[in-house]
Amino acid sequence: MPTPSKAARAERTSASPAAITSRDNRWLKEFRLVLRGGLPTESGFVGVEGVRLVEEALRSACPIAAVLFSETGERHRERLAPLIDRPEIAIPILRTTDRLFEGIADTEHPQGVAALVKPRVASFDDLLRVSEGVCSPLLVVLAGVQDPGNVGTILRTASAFGATGAVTAASGQSGTASPFSPKALRASAGAALHLPILAGMSLPILLTQLGVANVRTLASCVHESADADKPLLAPWEVDWCEPVALLVGNEGAGLPEEVERSADARIRIPMSSGVESLNAAAAATVLFYEAARQRSRQRKDGAL
Repeated sequence: MPTPSKAARAERTSASPAAITSRDNRWLKEFRLVLRGGLPTESGFVGVEGVRLVEEALRSACPIAAVLFSETGERHRERLAPLIDRPEIAIPILRTTDRLFEGIADTEHPQGVAALVKPRVASFDDLLRVSEGVCSPLLVVLAGVQDPGNVGTILRTASAFGATGAVTAASGQSGTASPFSPKALRASAGAALHLPILAGMSLPILLTQLGVANVRTLASCVHESADADKPLLAPWEVDWCEPVALLVGNEGAGLPEEVERSADARIRIPMSSGVESLNAAAAATVLFYEAARQRSRQRKDGAL
């Protein structure tokens, strides 16, 4: 006689669940809230949409409340089956009509698959914890980055180049967009579900904690600063193999002067004359590439 888990899996694979046909269904209300509304549920679940993001969510260690397919989205079921039908989990699989799915989707041309996922909660200690073979913590602090596309792109870049954690914080009058909004999650290509993120941190408290933990803080500068007491470094003048936290400010205004003064050093990308600055996401890409280059070289040297 099969075990309950095996029986449940057999039922899921042998027969599709009945399609949800009412827009007032509680599941569709939650998907509408997190996708079209961009808000988390009362239980803290957020929405991911599209086969690639749902796949990333299923690969992460984050809890999944449900996966929803539309009629045409069923074509992605086979691709996701190895992740959905794992013996250790039992994720509710839901179906609805194409019309109702379009009513909850955040994208213009939805692929017909979405999931409710709960991002893992990170602590400050989690940010400092590194895996074997990684020389030191490498953090990115988003302070007043308002565009969710920029937030997601920076997190994707940071993760790709070896960042070990991220923090989002308000800066002056500028809050930072949620890294778990639908647009930010799409821009991060799911990296926000894998990278430890401490969201909504107080920036002054964070800077104090980083100082106590001997993590060097680097303020990325958009404009020249009158503060001559702080060194202004080029990316290659930084030792990225030490514990480092890179502070990225608002897209237009950059970091407030008091934050630049509080940081251990300022960093600016030298550019051709006539070019004022790169946008926040492009600048982060350049800086994290240099960090990855140095850290990779140290790993190679250490292996010799």
